[in-house]
Amino acid sequence: MKNFVYSVPTKVYFGENQLKNLHTEIAAFGKKVLLTYGGGSIKKSGLYDAVKAELDKAGMTVFELSGIEPNPRISSVRKGAELCKKEGIDVLLAVGGGSTIDATKWMAAGACVDHDPWEFFSRWAPVERALPVVSVLTLAATGSEMNGGGVISNPKTQDKIGRVESILRPKVSFLDPTATYSVSRYQTACGSADIFSHILEVYFAPDKGLDMVDGFMESMLRSVVKYAPIAMAEPCNYEARANLMWESSWAINGFVAAGKSHAWSCHPMEHELSAIYDITHGLGLAILTPRWMKHCLSEKTVGRFAQYAVNVFGVNADMPPMDAAIEGIKRTEKFLFETLGLDDTFTKVGIGEENLALMANKACGGGVLPAFVPLSAQDIESIFRACL
Repeated sequence: MKNFVYSVPTKVYFGENQLKNLHTEIAAFGKKVLLTYGGGSIKKSGLYDAVKAELDKAGMTVFELSGIEPNPRISSVRKGAELCKKEGIDVLLAVGGGSTIDATKWMAAGACVDHDPWEFFSRWAPVERALPVVSVLTLAATGSEMNGGGVISNPKTQDKIGRVESILRPKVSFLDPTATYSVSRYQTACGSADIFSHILEVYFAPDKGLDMVDGFMESMLRSVVKYAPIAMAEPCNYEARANLMWESSWAINGFVAAGKSHAWSCHPMEHELSAIYDITHGLGLAILTPRWMKHCLSEKTVGRFAQYAVNVFGVNADMPPMDAAIEGIKRTEKFLFETLGLDDTFTKVGIGEENLALMANKACGGGVLPAFVPLSAQDIESIFRACL
């Protein structure tokens, strides 16, 4: 286990009607706020009016930027950064899911530099300052409400790149499970697949960690398996929505990753898919995950897969390890494709063979992806082909 420093300074208001505290928190950062959101669903649900009422109560001057895309574009980041500079924005308020929060973080960073925000990704320009960000979460999925990460797409270059900077963590996040009642079955399924994948990316790590953290991850995985179908069948089930929302945050706020290598597999592969084909992130992860598991299963890795099968899906611990591991992968497929009802092949979502080699090479940076099982471009292309 590696040394680590753990710090999660995001203040979280969790539960119903916690938005009543927004006016007090937002006022602490200044008087001018940039309100960011996506396609307008927050207006249909009434959340927009509730947020505006809180901002009025705080005496804030409000500027707005709407239309942030599901796979947020650098163009939106540029607009937000320029608006912050022009209007002297003090704080940014992201109301939405991970895409809105991700884009808002990079607007906050872009507002403090003279260069194009894409340089944060194209040449890894340093992030030394950022305006404060506050979030109001509407979709349990990415965990962006409690971490410093953000993934941005550039359609012009066909790149989708993620980066983590602690300075970008939201200062305050409001997590009300009732705000996710209007999330569709499909988006609930995709969000749950994303949460599930975030945990797996750390669970299947090349180095050992703490047993107590393994148990924590296994518990979260079991909980996603339990509550995702309930939330899909009963959209207003508070217990199900609350569990998924809190798991979204804790899957990727740094706790489970403490002391382990950051060696993710399915996410860098999926980023290439949605960079070109603009598919839903969680859907891409769902299609990739079982094929990645099958590719990585061997006599060397079977112990970890067997532990996963037994402790997450209740596979009989007396089975031979390889048989248990195979059964665990089968149950993973059943959960993703039958229980959640997500498409199970690239073909079904419009992805063919034409870009597989290109995407595989970009996913590993032209070298080897140093993951749970190291993956070359050839390995990744093989996984992609298994998804067709």
